[in-house]
Amino acid sequence: MRKLLLLLAIPLLAGCAATVNLEPAELANDPGCAEVSVRYPGAIGELTQRFTNAQATSAWGEPTAVIARCGLAPVEASELSCVTAGGVDWLVDDSEAPNYRFISFARNPAVEVIVDSEKASGVGALEALAGAVSKIPASKACTELGN
Repeated sequence: MRKLLLLLAIPLLAGCAATVNLEPAELANDPGCAEVSVRYPGAIGELTQRFTNAQATSAWGEPTAVIARCGLAPVEASELSCVTAGGVDWLVDDSEAPNYRFISFARNPAVEVIVDSEKASGVGALEALAGAVSKIPASKACTELGN
């Protein structure tokens, strides 16, 4: 009987994705991050959510295609371009393309989303995360000129 249980457990263990190792953001223990973290979606498109080892973080995809970290210092002025997805304003850092870094604009604390654009849609990821991120109120909206 014990051998049978072990044989049945092997496929289950083999199918488990490894925990994603991330660094928590400086303000990860902010109560706003708790509001965001419990609302992260279980999937972004066809990418399923994975376990992470850092507070206020999440990851999707195997291999990882989208990462979210809550707890960055708020950004209310930037030279980066700004886009709106899902009703949330995001600053766009494309300096490491095809990995794009998005930072929620004028929300305290800020949320960072990193998307590997070869594996996932940046707009799709931002729209999927907007419901969670919108739990942190925005202090202002960004505009094309003078974010």
